[in-house]
Amino acid sequence: MIKTLIFDLGGVIVPLDFPRAFQEISAFTPHSAGEIQRRLAATDLYARAELGRISPADFMREMSRQLDLSADEATFRRVWCSVFPPRTLIEDQLLEQLHNRYRILMLSNTNAIHFEMIRESYPILRHFDGFVLSYEVGHMKPAPEIYREAIRRAGCRPEECFYTDDTAANVEGALREGLDAVQFVSCEQLRVELAARGVSTA
Repeated sequence: MIKTLIFDLGGVIVPLDFPRAFQEISAFTPHSAGEIQRRLAATDLYARAELGRISPADFMREMSRQLDLSADEATFRRVWCSVFPPRTLIEDQLLEQLHNRYRILMLSNTNAIHFEMIRESYPILRHFDGFVLSYEVGHMKPAPEIYREAIRRAGCRPEECFYTDDTAANVEGALREGLDAVQFVSCEQLRVELAARGVSTA
């Protein structure tokens, strides 16, 4: 029987649009959106931020240096967080209904700047009982340690946890740790998966 529902963040709760963010950033650098993507991919800066190995202030300084970025802190945060469009992929009402019956956790690879903005901008997060975030626990999916931390916080057996993530490798990592996990496609598909497990969404 499912007791805890665990959701990924980007690509499940909120959409991800990296091309949009790179385009926004390009207005403050001499580089194109494509060049920005290439420069960031050539560094470990993003991974260090998601593992909590660099402070937000140092991250902003290093990224500004890498991209020849000229922007104050408020502008930096705005353009860096533009990767998240304002809508959500899951209906607020669905999470509210689920939260009336189940413990709900978030399990996400994310960084401090992004999560601070998300928490301020998306009221849907009020339905979560806890957040297992890579930059806080020092591990990123699909490493086993981050799933084990989620199971610990769920307070039940792995097979009593349902997890959904938009990335196949992260779903596979969850399955290896004994969670009941599926790849997220849409809110409607999620309803079907939950119903198949006896989880009421009404």
